[in-house]
Amino acid sequence: MDVPRVVHDLQPLVAARATVPGGVVWRLTEPGRQLDANVLNLDAGQVIETHTEPDLDVLVVVAAGSGTVEAPGERLALTAGTVLWLPRGSTRRLVAGPEGLGYLTVHGRRPGLQIRSAPPSR
Repeated sequence: MDVPRVVHDLQPLVAARATVPGGVVWRLTEPGRQLDANVLNLDAGQVIETHTEPDLDVLVVVAAGSGTVEAPGERLALTAGTVLWLPRGSTRRLVAGPEGLGYLTVHGRRPGLQIRSAPPSR
């Protein structure tokens, strides 16, 4: 039986952001989940280059630091506490500010590779 449970604590990232290694620092791995979630830490000035997510809406919650998200014709400031929605099909580039950027992303789970038997030939 599935029951609610704590799966991660963001406080260590918030408290020690400068000493947390860059990159993905946590992933949701619960079996049977319908969501994917990641906690990422970008070092000062680190960039996630321009990309487009064609299939999934993504919710970003900034936990620590600051930065910007750049989209065609727009630049939005990100600070601790910001909740950002990135609709599917949107193009964006993330840039960490001078103290870096720690954030949580949440989106629908992508189905894994499924190997199926070939359909019977006629």
